Amino acid sequence: MNRADKGAMPYHLGTTQWGLKEWKGVFFSKDATPDRFLSQYASVFSTVEGNTTFYRVPDAETVQRWKEAVPETFRFCFKFPKSVTHEHLLSGSALERAMSFLKRLEPLRTRLGPFHLQLSERFSHEQMGDLERFLEQLPAEYSYAVEVRHPDFFDNGRQERYLEELLRQLNMDRVIFDTRRLHDMKSSDPSVLEAKRKKPTAPPRFRTTGSRPFLRYVGGNRWIDNEAWLKEWAIMVANWIREGLHPYIFIHSPDKVSAPELARHFHRELASLISLPSLPAWPVDRQDQQLGLF
Repeated sequence: MNRADKGAMPYHLGTTQWGLKEWKGVFFSKDATPDRFLSQYASVFSTVEGNTTFYRVPDAETVQRWKEAVPETFRFCFKFPKSVTHEHLLSGSALERAMSFLKRLEPLRTRLGPFHLQLSERFSHEQMGDLERFLEQLPAEYSYAVEVRHPDFFDNGRQERYLEELLRQLNMDRVIFDTRRLHDMKSSDPSVLEAKRKKPTAPPRFRTTGSRPFLRYVGGNRWIDNEAWLKEWAIMVANWIREGLHPYIFIHSPDKVSAPELARHFHRELASLISLPSLPAWPVDRQDQQLGLF
């Protein structure tokens, strides 16, 4: 992997989205308009989960705007459309749709991280043949991370080993989705209760199958609710980096508003283990400095 792919740090850190209007005056500058959300987000974080493409493939003009809004070191990790993964379950016209999707995003080639292939919880080991054929036909010039949710792939046995060996052979990463803290915590917060309803309960796997470990973490909204779990992941990520891997880390929060602050805390934990520069100041803090407020 060349240095350009790594950017200024040996890993990429981000959240689940870049355009939350509730971030105005909290993370974004107080006067931020939607057309500035992405550039302000990318001035701090180096990657983002591109969940928008799960629901709708962007037009060419939108793709160009996205490219112009972020630095060369930024990486989008777009999710494959649901028509590919959840409606066609990687069969039928799924590959044709996937190729059309990748072609639309080709102008972003230099700003693409691993594409996120999130499979339906209905996609079981019985359909491994479809997964194998689909993955083997994807363009090799891109990287991919595969997220499975069916219990078959968490059996600690033959079915799980088959999946992981396939991914190792193709140098693709198995998405690690850690929801342990979310489901263990007791809270009456509506955002936490809603996240518990939606997020899977499958246990995280700590093994890597490719060169870009892909972690999605969701716990509570407050740093104190997540401290032990993020410390644990900081140790794991530090070890990956020492091994020469390049992790992609995505921090979720049930209320979404708290995600940037949790990500900043994670980075501080990681920086206590390996040498890393600090994250840039929030856009709102830079604006206050310019106004002489502190």
